[in-house]
Amino acid sequence: MSLAKAVVTGTVYRAPEKRFTSNNVPISAFALNISDNEETLVRIVAKGNLADTVAETINKADRVVVEGRLQNNTVKSEDGSEKRIVEIDAFAIEKMANTGASSASQAKSPDSIVQFGQTDFSDDLIGEDEIPF
Repeated sequence: MSLAKAVVTGTVYRAPEKRFTSNNVPISAFALNISDNEETLVRIVAKGNLADTVAETINKADRVVVEGRLQNNTVKSEDGSEKRIVEIDAFAIEKMANTGASSASQAKSPDSIVQFGQTDFSDDLIGEDEIPF
């Protein structure tokens, strides 16, 4: 169930894992820490060509910007209990440049941000009749 469009930035907490659906569609998922002071983890899911690109280029500790649909999902833990998680079904991911002192001149260049996107998505997230107010 899609709740809203979300744009978040954070540090990759767990490197992407690439898997395939029964229809052989690639899916990559990783955990993103969106807080600077504590661990606030959001699961990021990329599909199709974006999943391939993410699996090849995104690593643990990279800073990224993610745009996608905010969703709630239920997962089963190893002990069989169900847990609700927040995840983003990503349709665009940008890898941010290093912000260290040695790369200060690179941060100003437009080439310092690498953008990966998926073109087969719709901007229609919620119909007008679904808005509760």
